[in-house]
Amino acid sequence: MPSASTEASTTVGAVSATSDRSPAADSRVAPGGPGYRRMSLALFLAGVATFALLYSTQALLPLISDGFGSTASAASWTVSAATGALALFVLPMSALSERFGRRAVMTASMAVAVTVGLLIPFAPSLGALVVLRAVQGAALAGVPASATAYLAEEVRPKALVTAIGLFVAGNSVGGMSGRVVTGWVAQEWGWRVALGVLGAIAVACAVAFRLLLPAPRHFVAGSLRPRVLGRKVRAHLGNPLLRRLYAIGALFMTVFGGVYTVIGYRLADAPFSLPQGIIGSVFLVYLVGTVSASTAGRLVGRLGRRGALYLAGGTTTVGLVVSLSDSLVLVLSGLVLITAGFFAGHAVASSAVSHTAKEGRAQASALYQSAYYVGSSAGSTLGAVAFHAGGWGGTVSLGLLAVLGVVGVTVVGSHAARRGPVPVH
Repeated sequence: MPSASTEASTTVGAVSATSDRSPAADSRVAPGGPGYRRMSLALFLAGVATFALLYSTQALLPLISDGFGSTASAASWTVSAATGALALFVLPMSALSERFGRRAVMTASMAVAVTVGLLIPFAPSLGALVVLRAVQGAALAGVPASATAYLAEEVRPKALVTAIGLFVAGNSVGGMSGRVVTGWVAQEWGWRVALGVLGAIAVACAVAFRLLLPAPRHFVAGSLRPRVLGRKVRAHLGNPLLRRLYAIGALFMTVFGGVYTVIGYRLADAPFSLPQGIIGSVFLVYLVGTVSASTAGRLVGRLGRRGALYLAGGTTTVGLVVSLSDSLVLVLSGLVLITAGFFAGHAVASSAVSHTAKEGRAQASALYQSAYYVGSSAGSTLGAVAFHAGGWGGTVSLGLLAVLGVVGVTVVGSHAARRGPVPVH
C-alpha cells in the first residue's frame, strides 16, 4: 500500500514480516476469491447487530427519560453502561478468542447479547434497564475483540484495510438502522416495543452471521495462561505507535458518543421540536459513515495513514462548528461531516492496529476496542453533562477538545516517524 510516511511504511512492513508468502502461495482470501463475499457479508451483519444493540437506547433517551421521570444524564447511563461494560470485557474476550477461536467467541457473544435484547423491553425500572444494558455490552465485547483478529488471519494484507472497513461499515448501518427503526416504532407504540422489534432484527442477523461465516483456516490456538497474556498486553502497551492509535480511537469516539447521545434532546427542543420518528430518521446520516469507512483503504493509499487521520479530524471539526447553527439544514450537514470524519478515522486507526501487531493480534485489537469504548462511555456521559450545563454549545466544545487531542497525537506520530522507524514487537 503506498504511504506518505516512514511510520506508515513501518506498519505495512510489519504485516509483510508476518508472512513471506508470495501472493500466488498465500492461501488467505482476497477480494473476488472464494469465500470473501460470504466472510464480508457475515461480518457486516455482525457489525450491524453489534452497533444496533449497543446503541439501541440512544435515539430513545428522551422517551426513556419521560417514561421513568429521569434526567438526560441519568438516562444516558443506558448507553454508557453498555459501552463501559464492553470496554471492560473486550480484553478477557480477546483472550478467550485466542484459545477457543474467533468464530466460536463471536457466535457465543452474539447469542447472549440477542437473548438479553429480548428481555430489555420488560425492564421494570431505569436501574434494571441499566443493569441489563451492562450485561448486554459485556456479551457484545466478544465481537469487536475477535472480528478484526479473524480478518487479519484470514484476509491478505493488501485487502485488510478494505475488509475491516466493511466491518466498520456494518457498524454504521447497524447504528443507523437501529435508531431509525426504533424512532418510528416508538412514535407509534412506545420505546419498549421499539426495543423488542430491534431485538428480533438482531436475532435474524446473528443467525445469518453464524450460517455465513467460513470456518477459520489460519487460526492457531494460543494460551490462556496469565503470564503469556500479560506479556502480550505489556508488549502492545509498550509500543508507542499502538498507544497513539489507542488514544486516537478513544478521542474520536468521545466526539461521536457525545454528539449522538444528546442530539435527540436538541432536536426535540425548540426551535426544532421534531417528533420521535423524524428524530430517528436523522440517523440516516450513518450511511455517510458506511461509505467513508469502506473507502478508508483508498484514502490511506493516497494520503498515508497520518494524512487520512488529519483529513478525518478536519472533517469532524468543520461538522461540529457547522452544527452550532439554528438552521436544521446546517445541523444535519454538520452531522453528516461529523459522521464521515469519525468513521473514516476509526477505520484507519483500527486497521493500523491490526497491521502493526505481529502476534497477539486479538489482544492488540482488544486494547484498541477497550480504549474506543471507554471513549464512547465517556463521551455519552460527559456529552450529556455538557449539554445540561451549556446546551449544544457545551457538547460541541467537548467534541472540539477531543479532535484537538486527535491532531496532537497524530503530530507526535509525525515527529516520531522523522526520528526513525518505530520498533514493532
